Amino acid sequence: MNKFFIVLTQTYLNRLKSKAFIVTTVITLLMIFLLTNISTIIERFDTNEEDQVGVITTSEYFPLLQNQLDRMESNLDLKSFKGTEEEAQQAIEEGELDSYMILEEDEAGEPKAIYKAETVAEQNTPQLLESALQQVKSTVAAERAGVTQKQLLEIDQPVQFEKVALEKGAKTEDELNQARVFVYVLLFVIYFSVIFYGNMVAVEVATEKSSRVMEILISSVSPVKQMFGKILGIALLGITQYTIIIISGYLFMQLQDDEGSQTGFLSFLNFSNLTVSLVVYAIVFFVLGYLLYATILAMVGSLVSRAEEVQQLIMPVQFLIIIAFFIAMFGLSTPSSPFVTIASYIPFFTPVVMFLRVGMLAIPFWEVAISLALLIGSIIVFGILGAKVYRGGVLMYGKSSSLKDIGKALKLSRRER
Repeated sequence: MNKFFIVLTQTYLNRLKSKAFIVTTVITLLMIFLLTNISTIIERFDTNEEDQVGVITTSEYFPLLQNQLDRMESNLDLKSFKGTEEEAQQAIEEGELDSYMILEEDEAGEPKAIYKAETVAEQNTPQLLESALQQVKSTVAAERAGVTQKQLLEIDQPVQFEKVALEKGAKTEDELNQARVFVYVLLFVIYFSVIFYGNMVAVEVATEKSSRVMEILISSVSPVKQMFGKILGIALLGITQYTIIIISGYLFMQLQDDEGSQTGFLSFLNFSNLTVSLVVYAIVFFVLGYLLYATILAMVGSLVSRAEEVQQLIMPVQFLIIIAFFIAMFGLSTPSSPFVTIASYIPFFTPVVMFLRVGMLAIPFWEVAISLALLIGSIIVFGILGAKVYRGGVLMYGKSSSLKDIGKALKLSRRER
């Protein structure tokens, strides 16, 4: 057991001090800092200057359009331009105007417009003008039809529509919205963690084989202890990294609260209605998902002799987690779909798909228990198989081209007994 902890500690410390770990952690913290301060950063760069828009028109709609934009509190400054289009283009080149618009009446006497600018890549100004002009058109059409402004406002009022769940224990709309965001975030975390840390396990094994360190290790530590020592060592590394990220993110958000900022990119992250059980399920599925894929990837990593060959061999395993991720994305809008339900019992998909169902639906515990039993059973099966393949795989050298080499590794494993 002491040798197992030596492998675990060595794997953890070596990766903890590696440049890759430090760089990825720093970059992630910078991203979180930018996200939590995005509003402040945008305000610093936003000069709040009004866009100067020249309007070439002989119609009566210009003052109506101006009034509508004032109600919308837009940052557009409309100017009635008396010159020609060529003069308007000259005004844009000289910086007097940012754009101009030709406002006319169509055959039905309703407003139509042509917006021109140096580039139409900027969408904010034309969208504001189009929205205001649409409102002007509606107002004019209503007046012609004898509809009063009060009646028009009543027509535009959104219909009252409330969703009520009849199923016992079903989540309310607010709880579903919060759970949907939480599940969405956790799906990405599980997906990237399994790929990133799982690949790290495979690369760690392949690197030691390519440097011939493995030949020394297997003479003093059993391959099984090596495999699970590396898996748990990388797991501790992931826990360390996520602890740093979560604490830093919490401090960044607290700093925003101290400044009284209640808006921004992360303002929607309100998890006040989340249950403790959902958080526990998130941790359980995260840990079990990592163990399943890390075990498989450690087994695959033992088949290659060079780190450069790892990506080719682990691609089929990566496809499994990618498929699971896309099923979960589909399930966010239709979590009760039979397809999603069936997929949640497939161990390769369970960590993300069943977690999605737990977060979005009020499913009975026995369904979760069955999926967990299948997942844990698969981890045990792949753990036993992986240990045998690992025992033989670490002795294999030469180019490994496919997963068919698992058979060769198993034969070598039997010989070593």
